[in-house]
Amino acid sequence: MLAALGAAVCFGVASVLQAAGARAAEPGTGSGVDARLLARALGQWKYLAGLGLDTGGFVLELIALRSLPIYTVGAALAASLAVTAVAASRVLGTRLAGREWTAVATVCGGLALLGLASGTEGDGTGGAALRWGTLAAAAAIPAVGAAAGRLPGKSRAAALGLGAGFGFGVVEVAVRLIGTLRPAALFTNPATYAVVLGGAAAFLLLTSALQRGSVTAATAGMVIGETVGPALVGVLALGDRTRDGWAPAAVAGFVLAVLGALALARFGEPAPAPVTPGSPVTSAR
Repeated sequence: MLAALGAAVCFGVASVLQAAGARAAEPGTGSGVDARLLARALGQWKYLAGLGLDTGGFVLELIALRSLPIYTVGAALAASLAVTAVAASRVLGTRLAGREWTAVATVCGGLALLGLASGTEGDGTGGAALRWGTLAAAAAIPAVGAAAGRLPGKSRAAALGLGAGFGFGVVEVAVRLIGTLRPAALFTNPATYAVVLGGAAAFLLLTSALQRGSVTAATAGMVIGETVGPALVGVLALGDRTRDGWAPAAVAGFVLAVLGALALARFGEPAPAPVTPGSPVTSAR
């Protein structure tokens, strides 16, 4: 649980840095799958710092997924938006109203319930169909991004965020399907390639959403995509369970954590910096 919460801290701070870095890069084509935009964003130090935090968060997420049910890890990662709210208030100068602090408390309360209710991860390993299914789902993420890139305004950002969430969700499930790190088994397991493809596609979509769309809509869509589906797969296919008699508390905690995180999604939007005539931002626009 500590590893999952550590990942949430990393991802929450990274979202602020990556949004700032992506917007400082030269505008992309507008496509939902724009590899050149990602390459330009990598030239911004804030984006690179966010990527470094994402890497650390991913390692912590892997540790958590090896011992906790997927639904617990997913809800903890949704709490990254609470971290984003606090980071934005400190780093970007935004202010948190009473209702936002209430949402932060809601997320923390939901996580506390999940921590009390969660049992160990299920012992299900998934069959070949599920492993190949994760790879097929990962391969479909770029198509989702291409379709989302044609949508207007906030709908585009929400759809790209949802697609990115699907990609990160595929990674969560695929990690559980990798039973051993022995090279012979690792490189013949379709879930291994699902981790790589799903994660890469998710970053492409998320970068596009952060650069040109509403970060609020993008983060909300991402939370939904990476939380709900993987949790269902964990319960239905991998045997994730709660402690005896604690199922209602786990459901309540999951719902509270996700709803609180969605209420805080707007804090993924960096406050716009003042623009003066002749400044680089003005020239870029």
